[in-house]
Amino acid sequence: MITLLSHLSYVAITTPDVEASVRFYEEQVGLTVVDRIGDRVYLRCWGDYYRYSLVIVPGEEPGLETAAWRTSSAEALEEAAKRVAAAGAEVEWFDGPAIGRAFSFVGPWGHRLTLHWDAEHYRETSGDAASIYPDRPSRRSTVAGAPRQLDHVTIAASDVDAFTQWYRDVLGYRIMARTVLDEAPISVFSVLTTNEKSHDLGVVLDGSTRAGRVNHFAFWVDTREELLIAADTLMENGVPIEYGPSIHGIGEQNFLYYREPSTLRIELNTGGYRNYVPDWEPRTWTPSLGSNNLYRNGAMPMSMTESFPSADGPSATEEGVPDDIKDALLNPYAVQGRG
Repeated sequence: MITLLSHLSYVAITTPDVEASVRFYEEQVGLTVVDRIGDRVYLRCWGDYYRYSLVIVPGEEPGLETAAWRTSSAEALEEAAKRVAAAGAEVEWFDGPAIGRAFSFVGPWGHRLTLHWDAEHYRETSGDAASIYPDRPSRRSTVAGAPRQLDHVTIAASDVDAFTQWYRDVLGYRIMARTVLDEAPISVFSVLTTNEKSHDLGVVLDGSTRAGRVNHFAFWVDTREELLIAADTLMENGVPIEYGPSIHGIGEQNFLYYREPSTLRIELNTGGYRNYVPDWEPRTWTPSLGSNNLYRNGAMPMSMTESFPSADGPSATEEGVPDDIKDALLNPYAVQGRG
């Protein structure tokens, strides 16, 4: 298959209180508002090359409205639309702010994705926001630990392996790695990428019947030191750290998780490997091998299994992750003879 997709370009999230979320991203995360169009607010990181990477949309619950990828060419956009339609998903064309002609579709597990080729490139050329460095679209944020750019999004689906196979076969995502439980061959996590990063799309197991949920989305900072400064600053400002700082085994990124006012989870990433191997064979990890925590010295908190919107919402009939799977995932180091 030709390379259809280039990289994740933006995510649009829903929140019950748009202004509270906007203030948080401006004051605590270090993003900048670039547009307000109707009831939607568009923000960017200081190093984003396009006009925006985050859209905040009013909604009754926190969740993911859409995640958008830029294609590798105008021709690739047309080919992607053909492949998505042939796979049975409805293709909906529209003109989007600063992305022009684009289409969206709802995948088999209820997540809406957007694909586009055109993109308005951003550059501050004068004033306080302009950078002295030619390659930077704007100067570095003054907020301590502010991310350079958007990094990835991780959604929730009822069948992790089937999800990754569909997106590989239809749109050409590379499957990079997965996690199965130590106790049983149940896939609970997998990562996919459209480029040389370890992932720009992740998927976690969802045991609920509520489709289209998201676990988190992530920003990128340049160094581990900046990530630690971000953690320090957030704590000083009264923002609790949910998990981290530490290093994932899969991808080998330094990570930090916290929540925005809607309770939606944000991750900060840095480090990790780059993989250019075109015929890469995805590796299988278990929790006891350190898929979540490279050092194998701590368990992931139970709150990390929560996805959004809540599993007990109007269309859900059961909890997000079954208790036996949750126990095995969160306490891998108690397994006899492991880790």
